[in-house]
Amino acid sequence: MYLSRVKIDVSNRRKVKDLNHLGAYHKWVEDSFPNEVKDGYRSRKLWRIDQLGNNSYLLILSQEKPDKENLEKFGVKGTAETKDYNVLLNQLQEGDKLRFRLVLNPVMSLSSGKNSGKRGRVIPLVTAEQQLQFLKDRAAKHGFSVNDDEVIVTGRSFEVLRRKNQKPLKICTAAYSGLLTIENLELFKKALTNGIGKKKAFGCGLLTVIPGRTE
Repeated sequence: MYLSRVKIDVSNRRKVKDLNHLGAYHKWVEDSFPNEVKDGYRSRKLWRIDQLGNNSYLLILSQEKPDKENLEKFGVKGTAETKDYNVLLNQLQEGDKLRFRLVLNPVMSLSSGKNSGKRGRVIPLVTAEQQLQFLKDRAAKHGFSVNDDEVIVTGRSFEVLRRKNQKPLKICTAAYSGLLTIENLELFKKALTNGIGKKKAFGCGLLTVIPGRTE
């Protein structure tokens, strides 16, 4: 697998004017793999937007290497880079305490009753407390743990997704940063490669960690 990153050219408004909703970012990601587009095949990819200082970056986790020119379509020329993700995966050990970043779609389903025959209504979790609890409730099944005083919500918003012949959809997102501890290596690697939660095609679910252990 490969982890790629490119700096988004936000200073060039004309260049990035079409990046005005999640579907546009999704298309950018897919178009970065022209061979798949040509063959009519789409492999699983995870992606997200990171805000680091005044800069914005697109991150993509993929099975194949993206095309550098296509990856820089809305990016700053010369900033696209791709690394072999297996190098990181092979370094990890249970008990490692690592810095992480993650964007999730924090929602809950309200039951319609056992006999209603209907799916529960899905509502967004919008407070920092709710969103932190959402992460903690899912940590164990993905092989890691977090402490209350070592993780924060760094951003939350409603992102717009526009689809042809459909009403725009607002997707609740929460960005997390902090420290985690690997409790189950096999489950944790699955979380890194398969993502966490819903809306993975639209910028949620990609968990990344910084190589090297922290005390």
